[in-house]
Amino acid sequence: MVDENVDIVISGGGVAGLAAAAVFGGAGFSVLCVDPAPPVTARDADGSDLRTTAFLQPAQALLERAGLWARLAPHAAPLQIMRVVDAGGELPAPRIVRDFNAADISEKPFGWNLPNWLLRREMVAHLETLASVSFRPGTATTTLFTREREARVGLSDGTRLRARLVIAADGRNSPVREAAGIAVKTTRYGQKALAFAVTHPIPHENVSTEIHRSGGPFTLVPLPDYEGRPSSAVVWMEEGPEVARLAALPVPEFGAAMNTRSCLLFGPLTLASRRTTWPIISQVAERMYAERVALVAEAAHVVPPIGAQGLNMSLGDMRVLLDLALAAPERLGDRAMLETYHRRRHWEVRARVAGIDLLNRASMMRAQPLRDARAQVLNAIYSLAPVRKTLMQIGLGARG
Repeated sequence: MVDENVDIVISGGGVAGLAAAAVFGGAGFSVLCVDPAPPVTARDADGSDLRTTAFLQPAQALLERAGLWARLAPHAAPLQIMRVVDAGGELPAPRIVRDFNAADISEKPFGWNLPNWLLRREMVAHLETLASVSFRPGTATTTLFTREREARVGLSDGTRLRARLVIAADGRNSPVREAAGIAVKTTRYGQKALAFAVTHPIPHENVSTEIHRSGGPFTLVPLPDYEGRPSSAVVWMEEGPEVARLAALPVPEFGAAMNTRSCLLFGPLTLASRRTTWPIISQVAERMYAERVALVAEAAHVVPPIGAQGLNMSLGDMRVLLDLALAAPERLGDRAMLETYHRRRHWEVRARVAGIDLLNRASMMRAQPLRDARAQVLNAIYSLAPVRKTLMQIGLGARG
């Protein structure tokens, strides 16, 4: 017996799953989105996600198309300049600073940055306004059975669903992907990331700054002012044992370490949140679909947090899926649609994962000669204006 019929079941209620629900619900499809954990929607609550997401231009356009951007825009910090700093000399100090300015290729900023906890809050509030969307936090996908014409999904609350398409947005360890029998290739770097917020005396002026020394980048991403002071989100990547050591330091000692690593580019940083840690991997699913199932976001691909690519790749998945669904609504979730989705996305996903893998390995370099070579490559890329502009366009997804 089937209790409910919907067009689309979305397994996963993180930022990607909520965005998918808004995108497809806003387009008129009936959507049920489930997640085993209720979203944490307050900055200082236990379990809140202190990472941030930069929505690059194509992603912002998709959210605007879905009717979601008007709710997010007042909280967003624009990213006008991507600054890359090489601090890989003998001492932790800037030796090369290069700015990639959105004005060179566009009238708009590269993107807009928002905290993940706030995204969840605003996305959940938006879904409540959509009659075609039901969001059930605290409910998990427990069973998946597919046929050529439909998928049947069992939920932890006992509900049984019939759907035309199941979207797996349930993370890097996706239960739906596993149930569909899709393998993944995983690369582990021995890295973790610390994520936290800071305030600083020098305004960020909408500049996102990646500081490269060793172990991975130290990235400051603009946030709106916090308690009257300029504020940034920080993602600090290092080898796992070093992240564990840093995370355990008392606040004064941690402050001294982060100020050394930041090269004081924004003056002394003051910790303005708790510290959270996240594992760093690259991962690619061998295919992005199964019968009546589409993989999106981290169920399909995971990358280190470099160049603001992660969620923007995820929204690229949804844009292609949505275009295919709207072009032939009667074929939603059928084999031809999903094979086309895979064909349009998988090559680009693999190329981006490979590119970010290369950048991450370059950022991890410890040997001084290799760090010197990295600085020379940065200088060479920046000095060639056509190459610089092409890389910026690729980063935005303009050539994806």
